Amino acid sequence: MYSLSGDLAAVSENYTSMHCQTTQNSGNLFLTIVMIIEMIVGLPGNTVAVWIFCFRMKFWKPHTLFLFNLVIADFLLILSVPFRIDASLRDEYWVFGQAWCRINLFMLAVNRSASIAFMTAVTVDRYFKVVHPHHCINHVTLTQASWLVGLIWTVVIALRIPLLTTNLLHQDGNVSLCRSFNAYKGVPPVIIVHYVVFIVEFFLPWLVLLLCSARISCSLHHRWMDSRRKMVRKATRAVVVISLVFTICFMPGVITGLGGVYVKEYHPKNCKAYNLITTCFMMSIPFTYLNSSLDPVIYCFSSSMFRDALKSSFGQLGFVKTNVSPDNSIDNNI
Repeated sequence: MYSLSGDLAAVSENYTSMHCQTTQNSGNLFLTIVMIIEMIVGLPGNTVAVWIFCFRMKFWKPHTLFLFNLVIADFLLILSVPFRIDASLRDEYWVFGQAWCRINLFMLAVNRSASIAFMTAVTVDRYFKVVHPHHCINHVTLTQASWLVGLIWTVVIALRIPLLTTNLLHQDGNVSLCRSFNAYKGVPPVIIVHYVVFIVEFFLPWLVLLLCSARISCSLHHRWMDSRRKMVRKATRAVVVISLVFTICFMPGVITGLGGVYVKEYHPKNCKAYNLITTCFMMSIPFTYLNSSLDPVIYCFSSSMFRDALKSSFGQLGFVKTNVSPDNSIDNNI
């Protein structure tokens, strides 16, 4: 996540460092505080989610499986962020060695790609359930969905293999910086692929999310007296929440990263613009990490089974009164 967003913005740093005094440490304190807060919120939230999925869910459907794998992706982030917090506290100095640098950045990158993939899968599932209720995709079995999940993980991991095969520990004087870029005189082909994936994996799913949101909202508008109207309204809320989380978390890093590439290509000696875009990028990093903390909200909005299991669990602990909706069986089908 941070590593990927840093790819694009930091390419400009490699080019302009001959002319500009960089501000690479700006925002480190802010970043550290936000990462710690997100860990405090995200770890218990996702731990509860795993417990609900593994021990409280009575029935599993394809969209439930997609949400569960979103939880798994979030734990890759939770395992990796403490090392980024440590590096941030040391002004980016990495003390854990070359091998763990590669693994750490690989896990962060896989988290980002897998989160995007499974958010998109949940949204597309909702889209077909509502807009094309008789489509054959709506009859996908749990076994077939498992094969799709396996394919998604295979593609995500394969596209991030360059991070495990490339030297990512960069020496800046006496300081070791762990980044998924380096001071390349010529960017290696595998890293170029890495950059392209970073851009495409945001914009293509983002357009899919916007299209699905628009079509589901349109379907709601035309179902004034339809018995499925309540179901469509819930699906609309779920897709809108996913789209908002996706946009808030991933767009700032992409925009500032592309801004860094633009400065590098067209204004390599404009130090003011370079330092501004670098600072903006540093401020965007917390938004990228935020997806792990916000994903439990997606689980609640996207699955009534998860929501009811959560209410039931808290009810047994005496925190809330349980009241399962009578139309729950209909809602569970979307």
